[in-house]
Amino acid sequence: MKIRNRIQNPESRIQNRAARGFTLIELLLVLVILGILAAIVVPKFGGRTEQARVAAAQTQIAGFKTALDAFEVDTGSYPKGSAGLQDLIQQPRDAQGWKGPYMNEIPLDPWQHPYVYVCPGRNNPSSYDLYSMGPDGREGTEDDITNWAKSR
Repeated sequence: MKIRNRIQNPESRIQNRAARGFTLIELLLVLVILGILAAIVVPKFGGRTEQARVAAAQTQIAGFKTALDAFEVDTGSYPKGSAGLQDLIQQPRDAQGWKGPYMNEIPLDPWQHPYVYVCPGRNNPSSYDLYSMGPDGREGTEDDITNWAKSR
């Protein structure tokens, strides 16, 4: 008798497998729930990318500050003229005491725009202005990331 209970006919095996699987309605319900969760979670993390880019620009500006200060200590002044930040990589003709390169390369900002360097600065007349034009790529807008405190 035990042997008979173990051996089932093929039709009952198919019915048992079907009873163990998910129905189409159950699968659709799970997909709807995942869609609702995604609609709630994705917007919360959407702004994080832009915040990370702003933080990266601030970090790069701090790195430039270190290199520019070392340049100033060695040569007696900050880089001037159209070469600007390139003087941190290649020795300018008129720089006495240059001990660079002070950076390996001049990176673009996180939005793939060049950093703007002005010496002497309009906002920092005794040194330099250094800034990224931010996400919009336009100079002088609210989203610029600068090396000076902006007044609001």
